[in-house]
Amino acid sequence: MPEDPIPRPGIPVRGSETGRPLMAALDLLGRRWTLRVIWELRQGRVGFRELQRRCERMSSSVLSTRLGELTEARIVDATDDGYHLTPLGEDLLNALHPLENWGLAWEKTLNE
Repeated sequence: MPEDPIPRPGIPVRGSETGRPLMAALDLLGRRWTLRVIWELRQGRVGFRELQRRCERMSSSVLSTRLGELTEARIVDATDDGYHLTPLGEDLLNALHPLENWGLAWEKTLNE
């Protein structure tokens, strides 16, 4: 069953009938493999096959779908030399760093 079109602020999404921007973002980022693709693009431009390898060989159809969604959302762009984060995507990556730090602290707490 295909997923819904990409979430957009101002349009109803999972968890928000009004499409609050945060809820639309969380709906998009909550899709399977989406955060992994963004995370792997933090290192710069990369081709499709290399990105697929970095994402533990996710299926090409899922990767293609996620890249299409992220491109439509203007988080990722594709050029002749590969996929890369747009300035908006870089801003998103920077916004995720505190969550990464929280995750590390959570891991440490659970392992104590």
